Amino acid sequence: MKLIKLGMASILAAGALYAGTYNVDASHSNVGFKVKHLMISNVTGKFDKFSGSFEFDEKSGKVTSVDGTVEVASINTDNEKRDGHLKSADFFDAGKYPTITFKVDKIEDEKAYGKFTMRGVTKDVEFDIENTATVTDPWGNKRVGVEISGKVNRKDYGVNWNKALEAGGVVVDETVKIIVELEGIEAK
Repeated sequence: MKLIKLGMASILAAGALYAGTYNVDASHSNVGFKVKHLMISNVTGKFDKFSGSFEFDEKSGKVTSVDGTVEVASINTDNEKRDGHLKSADFFDAGKYPTITFKVDKIEDEKAYGKFTMRGVTKDVEFDIENTATVTDPWGNKRVGVEISGKVNRKDYGVNWNKALEAGGVVVDETVKIIVELEGIEAK
């Protein structure tokens, strides 16, 4: 019995040797989105302030979990007036709900399953995930790249503002495409 326990402990320890925690390097990462405007074009934006970490299994070459937080007040669509409206109660209500969070519970077959929280509402989501590369930088730090993308319906999170167009359709589509490009540095 002791031999079995020792064998199991060795397997678990060996697995831990291959896994590492990587902190998001915000200066080389992007948390962005796009949404249809007037049903004919996309408005793109990003959040300038965010943080997070992820686990990377060197043996499999795959990210195994992700945990991130975005500061809503840092929204940036290159239009100050629109950004102000997006921070208001009509959209994100940044004063009341200062963060958006995403926590991946499981990754299988290039799909990330987790919890997405916005405006105090948490929903299960399924996003695409792709490991882009691993490298050791010129300063000896291990780095990993990962891309996460998917869609959410903003109305599921209480983001309901809209106006009907005279010719049909609405000013802002319900579907928001999320595009996250992360570069992580191994935590030491």
